[in-house]
Amino acid sequence: MDPHTLDGIINLDKPRGKTSFSAVARVRRLTAGRKVGHSGTLDPDASGVLPVFIGRAARLARFITDLPKVYSAVIEFGCATATYDSSGSVTDRGDPSGLTRERIEGALDSFRGPIEQIPPMYSAVKWEGKPLYHLARAGMEIARKPRRVMIYRLSVTQWRNPLLTIEVECGKGTYIRSIAHDLGRALGCPAHLNELTRTRSGPFRIEDAVSLTELEESFARGDWQRYVHPPELAVAHLEIIRVDDAGEEDFLHGRPLSSAGFTAPCGDEYRRVHARDGRFLGVARFSLQEEALWRPVIVFS
Repeated sequence: MDPHTLDGIINLDKPRGKTSFSAVARVRRLTAGRKVGHSGTLDPDASGVLPVFIGRAARLARFITDLPKVYSAVIEFGCATATYDSSGSVTDRGDPSGLTRERIEGALDSFRGPIEQIPPMYSAVKWEGKPLYHLARAGMEIARKPRRVMIYRLSVTQWRNPLLTIEVECGKGTYIRSIAHDLGRALGCPAHLNELTRTRSGPFRIEDAVSLTELEESFARGDWQRYVHPPELAVAHLEIIRVDDAGEEDFLHGRPLSSAGFTAPCGDEYRRVHARDGRFLGVARFSLQEEALWRPVIVFS
């Protein structure tokens, strides 16, 4: 397989201390300058699953971004920081000696399900066109509107005062740093995020991820193909529309598919399209506002 014509997804284990951008840049160099993107930016101090999309597969990245993610997080009680994690300056201190697992478990109840979360000042959320972290670095504090995020699962895996390890399954837009900060406030003891690892992003798991070092070594050996997943894995959660030869011809030329013969959803919906022989052709979108047709939105010729 030629890196110049490569299309696929690499389940990369991003190391701590490296930005997502720099990790993706290294993959771009390995693949001889192919278009490369990623899904779900990780903070430099965070590690774990970072799906990297190569070539035409980059058009499917948004479908992974919308899927739940799982994190293992270590929260340290006793001090809060400006960034809500261990990289920021200390803004408050407190005594964690009175904390118990029972108190913590009780406080965590309010962090499950749909919750309102205020983004940290040190975040990429924009205010009047500028990322908040630019303003924070200039010493400015801006009132932020709370955002609704979804916490599907939150459990304690270890408690050794002052360190609490939790596992969080959440929807997009969730700041685990904010959970650490807000949990400290709820318990009356300042806290910050000490360590963060993303263990799953959609179908990609940390157990199956490849490190940058391993990836570079595989390119040197010439067996790097083993780490490249097919593009359709990004949309494996979507239902399938299987078309005949005439439908394939229409789809590949951008012509809509009639909903006849396919189950029509109640609202707007995406589905993956496969040829009669199983080949992945792309993604179609159904819209009730557009004559009840399945229209091609991403086509792999």
